[in-house]
Amino acid sequence: MNTKNIRLERRKADPEWHFKNVRSVEQFTHGYHRYPAKFLPNLVKKLIEKYTKPNDTIADVFAGCGTTLVEAKVHGRKSIGVDINPVAELITKVKTNPIEPAILQKQFEKLVKRMESFNINDSHNRTKTHERLDYWFEHKNKNKIAFLKQKISNIRKKPEIKAFFQVSLSHILKNCSRWLQSSTKPQIDPNKSTIDPFKAFTSHAELMMKKNADFYVYLEKKGFLDTECEIKLGDAKDTKIESNSVATIITSPPYVTSYEYADIHQLTTYLFNYTKDIASLRKKFIGTLFSLNQNLKCNSTRAQRIVNKLSKKDNRIAKEVANYFNDMQSVIKEMYRILRDDGRVCVVIGNTTFHDVKIKSTEVFVDLLTLSGFKIVNIIKRSIPHKLIPTIRDKKTGKFAKMDSDNNKLVYPDEYIIIAKKNKTRKARSHHGYN
Repeated sequence: MNTKNIRLERRKADPEWHFKNVRSVEQFTHGYHRYPAKFLPNLVKKLIEKYTKPNDTIADVFAGCGTTLVEAKVHGRKSIGVDINPVAELITKVKTNPIEPAILQKQFEKLVKRMESFNINDSHNRTKTHERLDYWFEHKNKNKIAFLKQKISNIRKKPEIKAFFQVSLSHILKNCSRWLQSSTKPQIDPNKSTIDPFKAFTSHAELMMKKNADFYVYLEKKGFLDTECEIKLGDAKDTKIESNSVATIITSPPYVTSYEYADIHQLTTYLFNYTKDIASLRKKFIGTLFSLNQNLKCNSTRAQRIVNKLSKKDNRIAKEVANYFNDMQSVIKEMYRILRDDGRVCVVIGNTTFHDVKIKSTEVFVDLLTLSGFKIVNIIKRSIPHKLIPTIRDKKTGKFAKMDSDNNKLVYPDEYIIIAKKNKTRKARSHHGYN
C-alpha cells in the first residue's frame, strides 16, 4: 500500500465497521466497570475473526479494561495484555476469569449479611482510608465504602472472588462520591445527590453476577474456560512478552492530549492503596503532560511538522505531543519484537485538532510503523457512534467542553484502523518519514 501521499480525511468511512446500532458493551463481562475510551467489543470481534486463526496468540499492549482479552477468550484464542494502570489490571483480571456462579452467589449472600451489621458509631466499623478520600466523599458514605472494602478484603481463600467484589466496589465509587460525573477532569459537583454505597454495591454486584454466569456458561459450553489469558502490569515500551511469540496485536493507544488516566481512576487507586502519590503514578503513563521531556525532535517528518506548528502556539503542548510520538515509536518497536514473522498489528487511532493545529496521529502512526519495519496492509476509516471519549473541545482554550458551549469543536468524529504486517526480513527505513 502506498502511504506517501495518503489523504485520510478525504476517505469515506466504511459502514461495515460502524456498528451503529450495536451495544456490544452490554455483552458478557464488558460492562463490569466504566472506563474512558473503551474499545467497542464488536470492533475487536471483527478484527479477531478477520485477522486471527485458532491457536493464535493475541496481544494488547494497551489492554485498558480488557476488551481485547475478553473477546479473545470468547473466540478461544490465547491472549496476553499489558497496562501500566493497576486499576486496569484489576478490572481485566476479573473480566477474563469467570467464577462458578454458585460459589460466587454464596459469598455475595455473606457480604449482604455483613452489611446489615454496619453501625457508623461503632469504632470497629471504621477503617482508615487515604486522606484524599475525605475530599471526595461525605462522611457516612466514606465509612460505608471503607466497611465494604474491609469485608471484601477478608475474603482470603478465594482471591478471584475478592477481586470480583473489588471491581464492583470500584465501579460505584464515583456515583457515591461528590465527583462531577459529566466531567473528563476530577472536580466536585456541589449539587450532586450521592447514592448510598450499600444499595449501589448490591445492585451492581448482582448485575455483574448475572453477566458472570452468562460468560461462564458460554465458555464452558465452548470448551474455552481454561483458555490462557494473562494480564500484566507493565510498560507498553517494555512488555516482557517473549520475542516472536504473538500472531496478532489488537490495540488502541491512548489518544494524544486526551485523558489523564491516573487522575480519572484516583478513587480506586487511593482506596486500594495502589499508590500514596498520584503525581508519581502519572509519570508512568504515555500521552500525559506529566511525563514531559525537553525533546521536540521526532523521526517522522509529519510528526515534526505538527510539533513545530504547536510550539508556536503552546510550547508545553508541543512537548507533550512530541513526547507522545516518541514514546509511541518505542512501543511500535516493542510490538515488532514480540510479533512472529508475518504477524499483524491492528491499531485503532483517531486524529484531532488542538489550537487549530491538525494532529494527524493516524498518518504519524503509519510513518512510525513503516520506520520500524512494518508493511501497511490497509487503513480503514470508521465513524464513532459509541465510544467513551471526550468529543468536544473548546476552540479558544483547547480544553474539553460541554455540548452547549459556543466555541465547541468536534474532536473525534471518526477513527482509523491501521492494519500492518511484520516483514520477515526487516528493512530499516530512513528517519525522514513521508511528506
